[in-house]
Amino acid sequence: MSAATVSAAAATPAIALVVCTRDRAHHLPPALEAYAALDAGAAWELVLVDNGSRDETPALLADFARRAAFPVTLVHEPRAGLARARNAGVRATRAPLLAFTDDDCYPAPDYLARWRAVLADPAVGFGAGRILLHDPDDYPITIRTETEPVALPPGTFVVPGLVQGANVAYRRRVFEAIGGFDPALGPGGLFNFEDLDMATRALAAGFAGGYFPEPVVRHHHRRRAGPSVDALKRSYDGGRGAYYASLLLRPGMRGAMLRHWLRSWRWLTADAVAREVAAGGRYLGYRLRRTAGRTERPPTIAPPADDAPATTAGRSPDRPADAC
Repeated sequence: MSAATVSAAAATPAIALVVCTRDRAHHLPPALEAYAALDAGAAWELVLVDNGSRDETPALLADFARRAAFPVTLVHEPRAGLARARNAGVRATRAPLLAFTDDDCYPAPDYLARWRAVLADPAVGFGAGRILLHDPDDYPITIRTETEPVALPPGTFVVPGLVQGANVAYRRRVFEAIGGFDPALGPGGLFNFEDLDMATRALAAGFAGGYFPEPVVRHHHRRRAGPSVDALKRSYDGGRGAYYASLLLRPGMRGAMLRHWLRSWRWLTADAVAREVAAGGRYLGYRLRRTAGRTERPPTIAPPADDAPATTAGRSPDRPADAC
């Protein structure tokens, strides 16, 4: 992981937004425009992680950082995988609050201010926010539109779909306590449930969380009914099965999970159930290999050192655009 430095941040930001991207140069401009319109109500930082792009994405991000009127940190994580990229973004900022969205999501202008308000409650360690469909012609998937909050006390079983990585926020101390996202999980990994796994580990460690509808992003995933949606659904079938299997290893959550899992089969096809069960078996095999030390574990996220060098790229508000 490397971070580019163009100008130093004036102070530790109150919150950082971490966005990871790979080979998305054609679709990134609307997202970058949305980031430029954000108003956090306090000092904030944008962390853009290039996850080994082979197109013009690095140049596009560098140009955006040079022109930005707020601190932007550019990070290069060559190892593929969203979990690794997000962990690299966390290590590159000193912010005590960390929000995450995807590179095809457009946060509302008050997005970061809303997360700051949610996390102003010291009892809340993390949260998931509302995800709306940007293009009404896109297939209604990877969204959550409910307007009622849902509390997640420590030790709670998280129903799949409640916490989605397209809109989540964590206190930094949660990362310091439980480690980062598991690099084996999520897009580019073995099993697609890195968001649920992170939330579950936080709850198991004694942190409280919840679903908070106030922070909003619009998801522009550009998928229409057909093969791409079908493939995504199959991926989610496997992710759910692996997630359920992971909870078999957590006695405090096992009973609630099993009741939910068995009930959920009433609404699933036989093929979907088979994919869940097969993925669950593969996940348990993976955990056996990890116990034997043959696979990568979630990394440690250390507290930022007081004398750590700034890694902010872009233009500080009081510096000219061509400063370096």
